[in-house]
Amino acid sequence: MATTTRKTALRNTAIWTVSTFLALPIAGYLGTAVVGRVDNVISALAGGATVGAIVGLAQALGSGRRLNAPTWILATAIGLSVGTVLGTLAVDFRTGLPDLALRGLIAGATVGLAQSLALPSRTRLRWMWVPAIAGLTSLGWTVTTLAGIDVDQQFITFGASGAFVYAVLSGLTLLALLPATRENSRPSTAELAARR
Repeated sequence: MATTTRKTALRNTAIWTVSTFLALPIAGYLGTAVVGRVDNVISALAGGATVGAIVGLAQALGSGRRLNAPTWILATAIGLSVGTVLGTLAVDFRTGLPDLALRGLIAGATVGLAQSLALPSRTRLRWMWVPAIAGLTSLGWTVTTLAGIDVDQQFITFGASGAFVYAVLSGLTLLALLPATRENSRPSTAELAARR
């Protein structure tokens, strides 16, 4: 039973990682197609909401039914929308490495707070999600900038290099905080037969 639960948790983490990794650059591209550069409050608000909704949907679908999809999508969209506005205003829309790291920290804290409220009640140490997502969002922008991506184009979210780091580490964080659901950790047929 413990082995099955561990395998389920690892499978859920892998699916979350892939879903998040794919969703971030795709959502960023679609958000940029909708609003253009993040160079004013309206584009930050709308772009953050667009990217947040797409990423939230991918994460909810990739969570192995551990997250309530409508609640998670709404929390991610609101969190990233507000966070992108606050983060970009805090750095006056600048795109240097320290600016994007700070923008990511602020936006990530806002997303993390909204998502922490959407985590299931059985989540262990729910409050840890806030600093984790704040730090990982800042790290995502840092990795993207250091990878040589033209961040001066004022993107809504970081690129694939940052998305990879963010996806892996956020998946491991979710694994640590949120146990597998009972329905996802049912014993296998062989385990049931062994009990008889």
